Amino acid sequence: MSSRRTFLSWGAASLAAATAGVPAAAGRAAAAEPYGGYVMGYFTESPSQLGAVYALHLAVSRDGLNWVPLNGNNPVATPTAGTGGLRDPYIMRKQDGTFIVLATDLYGLDFGRNNQYIHAWDSTDLRAFTGYRRLKLHDKQAHTWAPEAFWDASRGQYGIVFSGNIDGYQAFWVNYTSDFVNVSAPQLFFHPGYDVLDATLHISAAGNYLYYKNLTNGRLYGARSATLQPRSFDNGTYTAGVVSGAIEAPIVTKDNTRNQWYLWGDSFSPNNAELEVWTSNDISRDAWSRVGKFSYTQPLNAKHATICPITTAEHDNLVARWGTPSWRRVRSYNEPDRFIRHQNSAARIDAYPFDPYPESQWRLVAGLADPAGVSFEAVSAPGSFLRHSGYALRLDRNDGSAGFAGDATFHRAAGLADASWTSFRSHNYPSRYLRHANYVLRIDEIGAGSPAGDRADATFQITY
Repeated sequence: MSSRRTFLSWGAASLAAATAGVPAAAGRAAAAEPYGGYVMGYFTESPSQLGAVYALHLAVSRDGLNWVPLNGNNPVATPTAGTGGLRDPYIMRKQDGTFIVLATDLYGLDFGRNNQYIHAWDSTDLRAFTGYRRLKLHDKQAHTWAPEAFWDASRGQYGIVFSGNIDGYQAFWVNYTSDFVNVSAPQLFFHPGYDVLDATLHISAAGNYLYYKNLTNGRLYGARSATLQPRSFDNGTYTAGVVSGAIEAPIVTKDNTRNQWYLWGDSFSPNNAELEVWTSNDISRDAWSRVGKFSYTQPLNAKHATICPITTAEHDNLVARWGTPSWRRVRSYNEPDRFIRHQNSAARIDAYPFDPYPESQWRLVAGLADPAGVSFEAVSAPGSFLRHSGYALRLDRNDGSAGFAGDATFHRAAGLADASWTSFRSHNYPSRYLRHANYVLRIDEIGAGSPAGDRADATFQITY
């Protein structure tokens, strides 16, 4: 169905030029400081829809690969008209340094097959959202999915690109606007001769690039053009197509600090709410390689995301405004798609995504037996903690005893397989470490001289 959106990557010099002479304080601030992070917008779903929330969520990242959800992974803005929900949010920094937020007008799995409207908000700094409205982009009995915007300097206007089945075929259409209030009639923007979905544009000194999903074979492709004129990308596809499962919603981002590009895709099958990533050091070549799960994290249950570069000050201000979650997730080092969870009181690592997802959320509190240590309290079962019993890990209700406290307390140490990760030593069996064996958690005696596999089994990452 519809998809998501992403951002126009700007370099600091590009943004400075774009905002020169602009009176808006936000524009001047953004122009004065190089980019120091990224913001992601998304909605949420989980495999059985337990985590389905059709509203705008935000996360931030320093490196563009590892993400911290804001506001407890709860919405920061919710539509109040139309279907009352959204999919496919898109965040763009406008020419004055402020932001526009667009989204598909959809709630749940209806998919809005005859909806001519999209949602829109204005925001100075993504700490508040104002001017909520719906924009009507056409008069056809057709859907209006996955809106994204771009600045067309040759026109002195913004283009709003969306996926629509207008006139009997699925293509990309564009409306032009100066204010995201009044929009022109739609024009056909991209139709390469087959049905396509989910346009994302990346405009920079490296050129003009449009990435999309080919509905004929399910692959993600890139096209390029010397201009941004409608139909100019039609014959510009230059990639062979990347795919890994059922993928849609491409996002193209550039690292803020080096010539490294990332292509994100949203998986909806066999696992829903799973983001995948490819990388290249030259967007002009057909040279995308898969990024392993070890190298990135995603916000919990994130779907159809958008990524926009922000300054260090903007990153910090967003964290201050919305806060970070009180819970954490814990990921395996050598099974990086698996997270610690409890299931029927047993403790294990399972492949993300899964439901009920709250079984993977933990409050890392001061150790019950030693405040210098840590205990794992289950978000879905307050007052219950991971503890070892017969060396096996399980979730039990705290009975207040000294024995329980000792069993439920662990001490963090540099990861036995990778010092940048974490290992957890048992408080009352200090030669034993938390590890997984056949995906089940236990404590075993592991040290520097132990087999590499055992040390890897006992190494984890505390994440969100």
